Amino acid sequence: MAIVSFAQVAAHAPAGDRSSLGRITVLALIGLLLVAMVISMTTGASGASTLNVIGAWFGQVPDSQTQAVRDYAVIYNIRLPRMLLGMLIGAALAVSGLLMQGLFRNPLADPGLVGVSAGAGLGAVSIIVLGTTALAPLTAFLGIYTLQLASFVGGLVTTFILYRVATRSGQTAIATMLLAGIALGALAGAVTGVMVYIATDSQLRDLTFWGLGSLSGANWTKIMASGPIIIAALAVSAFLAKGLNALTLGEATAGHLGIPVQRFKRVVVVTVAAATGASVAVSGGIGFVGIVVPHLLRLVIGPDHRYLLPATALLGASFLLLADAVSRVIVAPAELPIGIVTAAVGGPFFLWILLRKRAAFAW
Repeated sequence: MAIVSFAQVAAHAPAGDRSSLGRITVLALIGLLLVAMVISMTTGASGASTLNVIGAWFGQVPDSQTQAVRDYAVIYNIRLPRMLLGMLIGAALAVSGLLMQGLFRNPLADPGLVGVSAGAGLGAVSIIVLGTTALAPLTAFLGIYTLQLASFVGGLVTTFILYRVATRSGQTAIATMLLAGIALGALAGAVTGVMVYIATDSQLRDLTFWGLGSLSGANWTKIMASGPIIIAALAVSAFLAKGLNALTLGEATAGHLGIPVQRFKRVVVVTVAAATGASVAVSGGIGFVGIVVPHLLRLVIGPDHRYLLPATALLGASFLLLADAVSRVIVAPAELPIGIVTAAVGGPFFLWILLRKRAAFAW
């Protein structure tokens, strides 16, 4: 089985002005994100009205003081932090997938597929289970940032090992990378299984829902803990487009173009670990965002990371907001874990895209 490279994809891409298409796509995705934000803020089992809260800003007198207090509490304490956290996590997971695919020059790379998400999850699970016993001093020292930092370290260690195993003499072996990712993911899963085995009943319930992925626990504290890490990672990724474009031509060529390849790789690895770790820590395992979103956009606007990076962040944020809205209404008044929705929607959609575009891939 031959695996296609980005250069091959670009060679088979239709002729035309990709730059104009990229700019138009980014503008269209900004509009989609605005629509997704409105849907997210107006969707929920409580029936709270966002319009009532906005009207109060402009001096509109509410029909009922009780209803006004309820709507304010729901909008500001539940829906608004949930929307912001969903946007951040969706953008972070999608951009992480794009960065890993660019780093390894392989469209199959994804933080979930190569074990990075499993490593980040192990760090978070360790804190959930051992945070009040063996790791209590660490939890007391780091405070609300403990879960995020533990998840970040788990993702960073996994990514570093993956990179060291798959790279030799400056060249990354794709097959080795995928196999090493599967092995690291299995190892992290085994240790996570041990944590689940020794967890208490209450911890076991938390771990079960956490593993399926959810934004139901979103609040301002989680945003304060994970938001700065995710925003910093996204900000750094905005400066990586030139290097990622150069890497698609090969590491030697990228070096000749003035890219400090080894230092650039370390920056990408740390950025992916930070974004994935901070996201997994507060939302659990949400799959398919990191692989579906970059693929879809690459098929539409081509391999130029100057447009892929902002487009991926925008579509990732929109996709997760819409998936979260579906998770809130499909079994209302209960909630379906968002990881189930992203897998149920992303899997068939991704297969449909592959069937339509399989001529562009040399399978």
